[in-house]
Amino acid sequence: MKRKGLRWWVVGLIALAAVINYIDRQAMGVLWPEIAKDLYPDKTDLERKDIYAIISVVFMFAYAFGQAIFGKIFDWIGTRLGFALSIGVWSIATALHAFAQGILSFSIFRGLLGVAEAGNWPGAAKGNAEWFPTKERAFAQGLFNSGAALGGIISIPLIAALTIYFSWQMIFVVVGLIGLLWLIPWLYIVKSPPQEHPWLSDEERQYILSGQENQDQDQDGEYDEGYNPSTGQLLGHKQSWGVIIASAAIDPIWWLFVVWIPIYLNEVYGMNVKEIGLYGWVPYVGAMIGALFGGRLAQNRMQAGWSVDKTRKMVITLGCLIMLPSLLALANPGGPTTAVLIMAVVLFGFQTAIGNVQTLPSDFFGGKTVGTLAGIAGMAAKFSAAGLVRFVPWLTSDGNYTPAFIIGASLALIALAAVWILCPNIAPLKPLGNTNSIIKRN
Repeated sequence: MKRKGLRWWVVGLIALAAVINYIDRQAMGVLWPEIAKDLYPDKTDLERKDIYAIISVVFMFAYAFGQAIFGKIFDWIGTRLGFALSIGVWSIATALHAFAQGILSFSIFRGLLGVAEAGNWPGAAKGNAEWFPTKERAFAQGLFNSGAALGGIISIPLIAALTIYFSWQMIFVVVGLIGLLWLIPWLYIVKSPPQEHPWLSDEERQYILSGQENQDQDQDGEYDEGYNPSTGQLLGHKQSWGVIIASAAIDPIWWLFVVWIPIYLNEVYGMNVKEIGLYGWVPYVGAMIGALFGGRLAQNRMQAGWSVDKTRKMVITLGCLIMLPSLLALANPGGPTTAVLIMAVVLFGFQTAIGNVQTLPSDFFGGKTVGTLAGIAGMAAKFSAAGLVRFVPWLTSDGNYTPAFIIGASLALIALAAVWILCPNIAPLKPLGNTNSIIKRN
């Protein structure tokens, strides 16, 4: 039985996993005003915000370690089983939130959620490298990232609506069950990598494999394993550090909004959970459009004959330049409608850039190394994001979020510099010292 366009079914399921991922992680932020009143009735608003920050940082540190761990796991056991393990564990962890009684139990369950949810991103990078030719990867990554944005759009009003019918404890159980249901189509459809998948037509298999430039180490036009160095050798390439630093700089911008949008709307504009549900989804519309735009723009430029290097740098630069003035504009946004619209522009720029940043590991290395570099870069990104998230209560103790937005604008510039300086030519790498290397010495 052959299925036409099977690679799009695969990326569709991965995008759906990202939707579920964001519903699960956003539930905590949306429900926090209710949870805080229930568990901490005697605390001040600032004390509750600090508790939320601590729990969020635990999640993010766990997420950081999970990125590195699952990067290796995906390279060891493959995309199919890696995703099954990741989403299965995080769905159970989400449901366990229903039994949390305070900061310790929330931190334990949040940490388990963070480790498991982290697998989604190195898994997506590896799945992208396996199932798509180079010229389609940015678009495929954009589809995946649009799933994360769609999860943000859906999760906030969905969770707010569920509060009408369920307690906050039961909401965690309901959203946890969704991920377990996802496992059924995933395990049925994704039986193996494209080289051996029984449903993949010969034509599509050839199209995928022949277009994977970084999987042809000897450049003879035939698919091979590509350049797959050890972790130590991988870190000997300055291009790897370009990916790591760019990820560590740009990712905190996303998390600044993912973690704090509901709290920001509650604190600055006095919104309750239902009002947050009316406004909080708007920024993610910009994110979804940006994810699709960044991926489609990269695909269009490559089809027009642009090199991978020129395409990636142009799209990443465009995204960062969109974020800069928008972040600064949030210093004085006026009313809540204007604020969430500016946030939508910020997240549009972020997603325009990040999809191409996330494809860099597959541009440089073979398929057996992509998950490792994506995991290391993701770990660095979450550590830096955790640092910013933890300091937000201190930076915004007077209710003014301007310092946090200025830091975000500075990070966009650092990400841009890392790509341009440390990735002088975005193209498949070869071993250091190889006389035929694209970059002979790093």
